[in-house]
Amino acid sequence: MRSRSYGPDLTPPWKKQQPAPEVAAERDLVVEEAATGFCGAVVRCERTAEGWTVTLEDRFGKHRVFPMTDRGFLLEGRVVTLVRPTAPAPARGPGLTASGSVAVPGARARVARESRIYVEGRHDAELVERVWGDDLRIEGVVVEYLEGIDDLPAIVAEFAPGPGRRLGVLVDHLLPGTKEHRIAARVTGDHVLVVGHPYIDVWQAVKPSSVGIPGWPDVPFEEDWKQGICRRLGWPVDTPAAWKRILASVNSYKDLEPALLGRVEELIDFTTEPGR
Repeated sequence: MRSRSYGPDLTPPWKKQQPAPEVAAERDLVVEEAATGFCGAVVRCERTAEGWTVTLEDRFGKHRVFPMTDRGFLLEGRVVTLVRPTAPAPARGPGLTASGSVAVPGARARVARESRIYVEGRHDAELVERVWGDDLRIEGVVVEYLEGIDDLPAIVAEFAPGPGRRLGVLVDHLLPGTKEHRIAARVTGDHVLVVGHPYIDVWQAVKPSSVGIPGWPDVPFEEDWKQGICRRLGWPVDTPAAWKRILASVNSYKDLEPALLGRVEELIDFTTEPGR
């Protein structure tokens, strides 16, 4: 015989274990990990191959990483389930694109121009798309990535720039005396503009404050730069995951360094104003 009150489960409702309330793991939230007793403030949340984890920092500055499992934490003495915080809304004004230009609601993408913008790698292309994507679609400018610029002279020759067919190139670490500077000098002309930023990699063009770090660490020349950055920041040595985290921190042009902003705007002007 089954109880009408309890249904198939004969456990009385007041004896059933209630689910722990969910609490967003916002930065500086102080919790205690129930199994170890480690108490600390939330430093960051990140996704790993095993699932979401939370990093806590105790009062001595020691960091511990824990999986965000059900009923694993205590908040002011009560059991809670930590969940990843909601992503912040894009930091842009009303009616503006991520680049800060005036948005054009309902505007259709323009047919692509013959002019192009080339960037060094996929991460550069994704960052440009995230901030200037709306503007580029309206202007009809396509961004492509090269996977390095060692073959740039041959690529420019194949592109065959000319009037109405301009080529703009964004280069990492474009400093006097560098290999990049010498290659750029070989191809720059009336219809080719090569500009660059001073950073080793486009990762550094994202403001550290936007990523939630005090600064970009120095990595010795002989060490893989991106892996070295991950190690020194205490992140898993996983370049795709690290870049995903960095890119997610960019909501508008305000999250980027001026040294990159000016160069991209210059390339857009160059490829959309043939008579300039």
